[in-house]
Amino acid sequence: MTAVDLRAARDDGAFGRDVAGSAGRAVIGLALRQVRRGAAIVVVLVAGMSALVAATYTGTVGDALDAAALAALAGNPAIRTLFGTPVALDQAGGFTVWRTGTVLGVLLGIWGLLAATRTMRGEEDAGRWDLLAAGRLPVAAIVIRHVAVLAAVPLVAGVAAAGALTAAGTPPHGALLHGAGLALLGVHFVAAGALAAQLFPTRGAASGAAMALLGAGLLARMLGDGVDALGWLRWLSPFGLVALVQPYAANRLLPLAVLAAVAAGLLGAALVATRHRDLRGGWFAAPAGRTPRLWLLGSLSGFAARRLAGPLLGWAVGIAGYALLIGVVAVSITSFLADNTRFADLAAGAGFGGLGSVEGYVATMYALLAIPIGAFVAVRIGALAADETGRRLALLYAQPVTRNRLLTAELAVTVAGAVLLALVAGLASWGGAARVGAPLGLGAALAGTVNVLPVALLSLGAAVLALGWLPRVVTLVGALPTAGGFLWQVLADSTGAPGWVGRLSPFAHLAPVPAQPPDGGAATAMLAVATALTLLGALGYRRRDLRG
Repeated sequence: MTAVDLRAARDDGAFGRDVAGSAGRAVIGLALRQVRRGAAIVVVLVAGMSALVAATYTGTVGDALDAAALAALAGNPAIRTLFGTPVALDQAGGFTVWRTGTVLGVLLGIWGLLAATRTMRGEEDAGRWDLLAAGRLPVAAIVIRHVAVLAAVPLVAGVAAAGALTAAGTPPHGALLHGAGLALLGVHFVAAGALAAQLFPTRGAASGAAMALLGAGLLARMLGDGVDALGWLRWLSPFGLVALVQPYAANRLLPLAVLAAVAAGLLGAALVATRHRDLRGGWFAAPAGRTPRLWLLGSLSGFAARRLAGPLLGWAVGIAGYALLIGVVAVSITSFLADNTRFADLAAGAGFGGLGSVEGYVATMYALLAIPIGAFVAVRIGALAADETGRRLALLYAQPVTRNRLLTAELAVTVAGAVLLALVAGLASWGGAARVGAPLGLGAALAGTVNVLPVALLSLGAAVLALGWLPRVVTLVGALPTAGGFLWQVLADSTGAPGWVGRLSPFAHLAPVPAQPPDGGAATAMLAVATALTLLGALGYRRRDLRG
């Protein structure tokens, strides 16, 4: 080879590296564009909630927590199961960690795993990665750049939380450890979502698997905190590892190291899985030559029911577990609050009143059921939008079937699923209460769980509205009335905001059933709003073009 040839080869190699570098920066920019709005909201919520609770600690708690009260709180297994082991509650930082740590961890975890499956499996499944993968960057390089962008969000949120707590006057070392725990928890679920996106061939399956992992981790933390003999389970749960750090008290570093190692392992597994699969494929893809399964494919409603069956079973198991726990700890919680009225007063100030009786306690806990049921209906409408984008409904749309008929079938089955989840929750909580001898009748339990359906159906209406007019953010918009409404109410109650601010949340209009009779007027108004949102969304869905 001549000198000219060698120089040309070197120039060509440099040109290739420049092109690859430019492509890598473009992929990073694409990932940033896809998540920037949701990321900003998450960071603001994490920092804002931490700052508000810490800043209002003196006014809401003050000197109410003496040594005897703290010992009683830490010794109650039901309190530890539901809210985690209380540590350093005599400090603003410790109280903030106990009060907000699990909530913010779940927020970061859900955002991380859903963002990962949406921007990776969802975009690849829709065919928008075809040109990316045809360029100089292999699929593994595309995945790692998306993961880097997504992982940066919980890292920023952790820094923001630490800064907020430090600015509120808490010790910096505790604030830094709490922020590091939140950051690593978010990174863990980003990596879990990325791995699920490589293993499963559809966005819905990947999101469901990652959500199941989150639920299992949360359950392991609850069991580990509530049952002394099962304390080792906390080392198997990302939420348990974050709790074991005990900021502002023990300040342990080992649990953070374990969590970082697990997150790195999940990310490594995701990269290995990426290199050993086809584009738009997954490790758990169904075999192409299997025997056709035609059950429930004779009608639109049957088709919708078949699509719902698997996810509904998973949601029912998770909600039944939560409801069973509500019933099992009912006597322990109410007895504890009856003997320690100061904690009942603190709970009432935070928006959780009426915990002194079994019916009042379960009514408060039942209100939280609106969040998972609302998430269920929002995710189901989001799955419809994803199937449309992924062209899985193309042959169905080619039939003499209007889009409104398809949407009506999906809505009917989804509403039936929501009702079934409420009934399952009622049965499970009644069974748990009966197991410990708590005075909770079956009719009262079912009335309390069904009472939350109007709030959950607001999420259905919001999701359909987004399906018609903002189809790229269906799940996010659908979660606003429930998850967003609950967070709004908690913040309003915790910060002493004017009454009208708190009443903007639908939870402010939810009667505490079975402690009190249902509020028929409020329920009717919420159902009317949900119906109006659904009709407006159906109008937009009928008028807009199909996505593909």
